[in-house]
Amino acid sequence: MQKIFLLLLLAPAALAREFWLEAPRLRLAPGDTLPLLPQVGDNFAGHPWPGGPARIQRLTRYGPAADSTTVFASDTLRVTFARPGLHLLALQTTETYTELPGPAFTTYLQAQGLSRPLAQREAAGQQALPGREAYHRCAKTLLQVGNPATQSRTLDTTALRPHHLPLELVPEQNPYRLASGRSLTVRLLRAGLPVAGGLVQVWQRQPAGLATTHFAARTNAAGRVIIKLLGPGPYLLATVAMQPAPPTLRPRAEWQSVWASLTFGGPAAANH
Repeated sequence: MQKIFLLLLLAPAALAREFWLEAPRLRLAPGDTLPLLPQVGDNFAGHPWPGGPARIQRLTRYGPAADSTTVFASDTLRVTFARPGLHLLALQTTETYTELPGPAFTTYLQAQGLSRPLAQREAAGQQALPGREAYHRCAKTLLQVGNPATQSRTLDTTALRPHHLPLELVPEQNPYRLASGRSLTVRLLRAGLPVAGGLVQVWQRQPAGLATTHFAARTNAAGRVIIKLLGPGPYLLATVAMQPAPPTLRPRAEWQSVWASLTFGGPAAANH
């Protein structure tokens, strides 16, 4: 595997507008029912997503032994996890539009590592023009039901596969099985193909009110990035891909982007 370089960021990314699936607990017992709340915010501190059910294009639970269920949208998404093993919730929103003033759009592109759109705007002398963008979001969360130490690894398989999202972060190991200090490998895929050089933002919430930690890493040529897990989390991984908008979206948008996130828990002193 190619060497992967980590870029330490000393402050939260400006204008990040991260979107993720939040659950009150990530380690569950069989039969538990939990609310899952889409969140938006910065530095892994969010508030309820205002989009509502009408903005949810797809929400599916993937469980052990290809146990998958379409989850119908409601104001509070409540999901029951009957079977032990690793479960994945995958949500995709419909497309919507946003506009930022030129300098703010430049700051956003820089913070998200979107060097190609940044260079194209600079080459065209468009830095002062507003940035008009069409975007949609893909959020995934991993939940561990039961104690992974007593479970077959085959119960992890379905949740660790790609699930045909436009942009997705795909873990290659079950993070709930890893010891503290071990690393998790994650692939970044766009339309099923690896994304090289993509910037993946990583946040880890700390216990006892300590500050959330944050760094970023770029994917290697195979679309992989390595994340060291230093505690139980939870963790949030997020990334953005952007391209010029197709003619069907112009002139309302010059750019089209897709956002992806992945939330999960990490190593614990004792499993649930």
